[in-house]
Amino acid sequence: MERFKNKVAIITGGSGSIGFNTAKQLAKEGAKILLVDIDEDALKEKVETAKSNDLEMSYAVADVTKSKDVEQYVETCIERYKKIDIFFNNAGIEGVVKPIQEYPEEEFDKVIAVNVKGVYLGMKYVIPKIEDGGSIVISSSVAGLQGTAGMIGYITSKHATIGIMRTAALELGKRKVRVNTINPGVVDNRMMRSLEDGLNPGHGDDVKENFEKQIPLGRYAKPEDITQMACFLFSDDASYCHGSVFVVDGGMQA
Repeated sequence: MERFKNKVAIITGGSGSIGFNTAKQLAKEGAKILLVDIDEDALKEKVETAKSNDLEMSYAVADVTKSKDVEQYVETCIERYKKIDIFFNNAGIEGVVKPIQEYPEEEFDKVIAVNVKGVYLGMKYVIPKIEDGGSIVISSSVAGLQGTAGMIGYITSKHATIGIMRTAALELGKRKVRVNTINPGVVDNRMMRSLEDGLNPGHGDDVKENFEKQIPLGRYAKPEDITQMACFLFSDDASYCHGSVFVVDGGMQA
């Protein structure tokens, strides 16, 4: 099946587990991919892995908080692949875990810069270039639908991305460019290891066990679970999905 034949995709946070898994799946189904991240060594490794599996992928190094870098990765995609059909606005960081009164101002600013300004800048520079009929997915989280003690930066940022999505959906409907958020629950990856340890230092396994008890399906999501939803939203199968929040959490919100 080649749902994405002749499509071109930009994926920010492209060297992370969700970004790269989604890149691989899109490429397997015919897309050409530009991976974007701040870590060039990680990007090189991912692109080499992709090419060894005959997947069409290249990279651009960028700090998503800097407009010059964002404008440059968009122009790089146009120069290399001539167009943009798909944008996975996915780069994000978790920040530290501390109560509000102890949360460092510089850490809050950093999380908001990457998770909110980075998403906004991506939209600002991709929107004029994306093909009519294209699809944009912004990575939010169940953290964008609820509060969690100790995570003021991350929670605030993921609520904000839903606001960006809804505004963009209203602006882009006339061009048939669909915009949605994907809202994962707990995912079995590096970010969750960091948050588990932050919530209970030295006892991350206990935090994971407690989370699993709250999930009706009884397990963390695999990165591939998030990828499947993202690829659905990028595909023509989701042609009437627009301006919506898509939760992938094993029933945790229930």
